[in-house]
Amino acid sequence: MVLEEIQEDAGGTLESWNASDMLDDAVKLLGDSGKLGGMEESAYVARRWEDMDTDILVKIVQSSDISQLTSGIACVCSSWRMACCDPLLWKTLDLSVMRSNFIKIPLEPYVYMDARSDNTLTRLLKISLSFSRGNIRTLIFHFNLYVNDDQLTYTAEKGIVYMSFLAITTDQLHFGLCPHLRRLVMPAWDRIKKTGICKAIRIWQDLESLTMPSIANPPYLLEEIANNCKNFSELKVMGRFDYFFAITIIRYLPKIRVLSLRCSILVKDALISILDDLQNLEVLNITHCLLIEIPPPPAPTRIMREFDQSIVEKASRLREFVTCMKDLCIMCQRMRNDEGLLRWYKYEEGLWKADEVSSLSL
Repeated sequence: MVLEEIQEDAGGTLESWNASDMLDDAVKLLGDSGKLGGMEESAYVARRWEDMDTDILVKIVQSSDISQLTSGIACVCSSWRMACCDPLLWKTLDLSVMRSNFIKIPLEPYVYMDARSDNTLTRLLKISLSFSRGNIRTLIFHFNLYVNDDQLTYTAEKGIVYMSFLAITTDQLHFGLCPHLRRLVMPAWDRIKKTGICKAIRIWQDLESLTMPSIANPPYLLEEIANNCKNFSELKVMGRFDYFFAITIIRYLPKIRVLSLRCSILVKDALISILDDLQNLEVLNITHCLLIEIPPPPAPTRIMREFDQSIVEKASRLREFVTCMKDLCIMCQRMRNDEGLLRWYKYEEGLWKADEVSSLSL
């Protein structure tokens, strides 16, 4: 059972986990008067944890991180386990604090993952999806957290999704347990195959927002989104954004309203196509982009330091056109130094989460 696996996976977490810390949180939450719910301190001490009001337990548990939530806390008693399953705790599953232990390799999938990292992620996802009971709306992965197909793919025995602790096995990770996912942030796709992501998109029909890396063949993905995600409206692409990517968006996602290409290599022709043909676009963020112009051969590629007047005029119809190409801007300098492919690992932790568009910022 999952709870047994929690105890096993914790590897001594319950011994090192200090329940008095949670008690301190409860006291702070309810005041330092020495009373709980109007009762004197002596009566408060005599009460059992399982008798505490569920709403209070949920507020206490909200201060815990994902590791504590899926390990020691749920094993205290049945009431605490119930509190750990409260929908308020699972609107967002934020795994941006987790990184894979990996090395880059020259062949597909271009990264080699440490088995321990893979197993840790699988166990955490397995337990989280059980506790969430289908309430996850936002799913966030770290820029260096490499998910594989088995961890992404929806698997249901005989076409049935079992919403219980026994539903998920280690080899069958039920992403179907978050069927109402609206936002996916997954900047690293090196280990994900076409079949895996397409199967997941068919399940996530409520998907509205996606943060993804640049990929060489975007039509298969954007067509899947167009066919299955009718409310899709926001896209953030991290990496190179060329003309082919632009016309693919125009073809499959013509009604998109928000597009962020922040800190990307942006081809001028791609930008012009977006401004000309995405008539429903309201917000475009190209802050800190390395804007390049590719003239006919044999002329070399040219880095643009400012916008043409024609681009400014085309962008004037947008509600928001967010830009920054300043020589003194630190991020713009980093983009030029890194030749347009920002090496996030060199800079401040969590920098990759930033976005000038509030709905895309983490």
